[in-house]
Amino acid sequence: MKRLLIHPMLYVVSLAFLSGASSVYAENDESFEIPTIPVEEIRLFAEVFDRIKSAYVEPVTDQQLLEDAIRGMLSGLDPHSAYLDAKAFEGLQINTSGRFGGLGIEVGLQDGFIRVIAPIDDTPAQRAGIQAGDLITKIGEESTQGLSLNDAVERMRGRIGTRVTITIVRDGVEKPFEVTLERASISVTSVRHRLLETGYGMIRISQFQNNTADQLKNSIETLQGMGELKGIVLDLRNNPGGVLQSAVQVSDAFISEGLIVYTEGRLPNSELRFNATSDTLLPDIPMVVLINAGSASASEIVAGALQDHRRAVIMGTDSFGKGSVQTILPVSSGRGVKLTTARYFTPDGRSIQADGIRPDVVVQDARITSVESTSGQIRERDLTGHLSGSDAQRQSNEPLGQRDYQLYEALNLLKALNIVQPGRN
Repeated sequence: MKRLLIHPMLYVVSLAFLSGASSVYAENDESFEIPTIPVEEIRLFAEVFDRIKSAYVEPVTDQQLLEDAIRGMLSGLDPHSAYLDAKAFEGLQINTSGRFGGLGIEVGLQDGFIRVIAPIDDTPAQRAGIQAGDLITKIGEESTQGLSLNDAVERMRGRIGTRVTITIVRDGVEKPFEVTLERASISVTSVRHRLLETGYGMIRISQFQNNTADQLKNSIETLQGMGELKGIVLDLRNNPGGVLQSAVQVSDAFISEGLIVYTEGRLPNSELRFNATSDTLLPDIPMVVLINAGSASASEIVAGALQDHRRAVIMGTDSFGKGSVQTILPVSSGRGVKLTTARYFTPDGRSIQADGIRPDVVVQDARITSVESTSGQIRERDLTGHLSGSDAQRQSNEPLGQRDYQLYEALNLLKALNIVQPGRN
């Protein structure tokens, strides 16, 4: 008769599982319940554990095996659930504060590879031309296939000033190509603003941090100080999301009443409803919100709320479609579990998950080029050895339609709204 040897470390837990009843344990003054698990499955787990311990080509510790088992449990659920060791748990807390070290890429897991959700504004990744949708197939010489999301992020991070090469596969580009980036201290200003034309402003939110709502208020006050605002473009393109409460506060800045977003899950505390207050920063003027495939999570909450309340016209392309809620659950020894616990729904009850937000007006990213004169006229730039103008001057003289076609169309729509509905959206 074949004997099943159970590692001593698993013996106590196995007894609890095999007893056929739940057991309550206490740790760090908190009680938690170990659920009943089918007998055959826990026997299989113990057998595999013992086989690895005895037969794997190199020695492996109990801690490593058990932590890998936990990682596997969570990564098998969905792309966003994950086990956080002490270092990863600390790094997650740093990220939401708005200052961290790395390349400036928000990434997700897709088909076993690391996909770029969006580059963060004014970071090494954005300056190097990394685009939403790019697949990162290698970090250095190591393939990312089968690599966990946390491990990939750890490999891209490092000491400030050091360099890392990543291999990119991009739609429309025939062959993979390499990009070498220098790691930097990423200090993200989540809100920027500028005046597009007299009376028409743009507010760009690159991600949602704890202080985003305050930065938004400052930007609006600055634009209002430049003269009467007739319309505003809220640019959420390539915004990978962030803090839920910040998304609610930003939506509340433009909506005076009603539901902003609600969540549904299995736990009682996962069912939340967020409503607007009567205080708004810009209650009347026309708004256009720009989104694209890099707009995810919290940015989709804002776009969905403003769309359902008919407060803004949503323009661009379909958003990313991350409508799930992750809860960070601290566990022992400074570690944590990031677990998907609920789904987001817009005020009208639309699920964001997988479908994303579909714009009211579809505008693909494009570039307008001028039709050159065919009369044979020669200009200074046609002369051999001509002096070059400055890059800054060329960029400032380039029409908006050539620099950013979607923003150009958003500005045109704002002007039209002011004609047909003066004074109110």
